[in-house]
Amino acid sequence: MTRTDGLPLSVHIREVGPRDGLQAEEPVAPSSRAALVRSLVLTGIVDVEAVSFVSPKAVPAMAGASEVLAGLELPPAVKVAALVPNVRGAELALGAGIRHLTVTVSASPAYSERNVHMTREESIIEASAICAIASSADVPVDVVLSCSFGSPYEGDIAATEVNRLCDELRSGGAAAVTLADTTGMATPRILDEVLSMTGVDVGLHLHDTRGTALLNLYAAISFGVTRFDTAIGGLGGSPFAPGVGGNVATEDVVALLDDLGVETGIDLDKLLVVSSQVEDVIGHQVPSRVAHAGPRTRLQGSQP
Repeated sequence: MTRTDGLPLSVHIREVGPRDGLQAEEPVAPSSRAALVRSLVLTGIVDVEAVSFVSPKAVPAMAGASEVLAGLELPPAVKVAALVPNVRGAELALGAGIRHLTVTVSASPAYSERNVHMTREESIIEASAICAIASSADVPVDVVLSCSFGSPYEGDIAATEVNRLCDELRSGGAAAVTLADTTGMATPRILDEVLSMTGVDVGLHLHDTRGTALLNLYAAISFGVTRFDTAIGGLGGSPFAPGVGGNVATEDVVALLDDLGVETGIDLDKLLVVSSQVEDVIGHQVPSRVAHAGPRTRLQGSQP
């Protein structure tokens, strides 16, 4: 449902900081990653991409996924997802009790080769195989289509091609599709072009490489999108595309949506406490603006 001003009544946020955010950092102990997930849930977050069942040789920061899951002890209503790169990863995730999977397929052929060492077509076939295995366990798969708004290798990706890939992924068993601005090439104009083809029944995964992530999110909710991936502190970036900015920051998004009167179910003050704790875990400041300046309702110089 939408309001008279065209904005939605509420927006669904999937927190990806524990996975996408931390994969670009120096490895954090599984116990600390589990503690981060628990802290995020206490802010009101009910959907978390917590781990990745990927080879620790490929992404050392994601080692110990089963240990992270064993340390969660979350309410049943909280959705915990795992990213899996292939059928083997899906089997491990399902064996560990995961009930939601995410899989990445790239709209960019060149990025696919560098990211998962498969052609785009091979990656789509693998995603379909993962969907088949997950379906037999009644586990939904959200396929994240990376580079949906442009590739650092090929440049622009035609909106018609993005739409074709979305249709192919859904035909292959995807329960949902999320369009990812993996290297921060999206603008409101490009978002409009793509969403005009795909429709707004998609998630968006936005990166802030060029400082447009929050602008793009506002444009997207104006267009009618209501599902977004965000990361605590604005952490993240792709190890396969140097120079990529982090994800749009969860606290920046919640601060904006609070001001607009769009419900998220997330407590901003509690979120800012977690953001401060994350800095201690990773050993440096987070990129989030609101994490340091505070929301506009806070007096200058006061602390969270």
